[in-house]
Amino acid sequence: MRDAYHEELDSIGDGLVEMARLVGSAMGRATTALLDADLALAESVIAADEKVDALHHELEDRAINLLARQQPVATDLRIVVTSLRMSADLERSGDLARHVAKLARLRYPESAVPADLHPIVLEMGQLAQRLVAKAGQVIASKDVDAALELERDDDAMDELHRQLFSHLLDDRWRHGIETAVDVTLCGRYYERFADHAVSVAKRVVFLVTGEHADEFVPDAEK
Repeated sequence: MRDAYHEELDSIGDGLVEMARLVGSAMGRATTALLDADLALAESVIAADEKVDALHHELEDRAINLLARQQPVATDLRIVVTSLRMSADLERSGDLARHVAKLARLRYPESAVPADLHPIVLEMGQLAQRLVAKAGQVIASKDVDAALELERDDDAMDELHRQLFSHLLDDRWRHGIETAVDVTLCGRYYERFADHAVSVAKRVVFLVTGEHADEFVPDAEK
């Protein structure tokens, strides 16, 4: 009976890894749709978000059932509760990828992003994919050191976000208010996506150590 219980715990972790894979793929495809003004691709990203939502609800149901049936304590309780929160982070990440795709659809047949900003947005999209892929690896490996690295990795996204805003605030901006709003929203979507990847990694630190990531001190630094 306990073996089946721990298999169920492991399967929740597997589901979280799959969610990370799905939302990373969604953000990559949404970025392509945005920059290439690819309506069909944008629509496919929007439709595919239902799969992420369904997986989120499935994991939520399984976690709640485990809480009710097994009444886990100590580390097992941390796994269940933290998994619920990670699932919510990843579901929100999927929503943000869908928002990027909706922005692409809204401005079709034009690109919502001016050509001179394509390199920055492309880099933001690629970085978002790398961050959530690393979050997925951290979920699977329970690697605390790698989890702590993710917050530092996120600094690169913050820098790209600042670069995007520097263009918006430049006196030479000639793309109009509507495009400025689109670019502002776009930048915010990528920044928040990265924040959710960091949040997932922090939750893994808590899951493994019982300490919050902001307060955790690695053994090498004690």
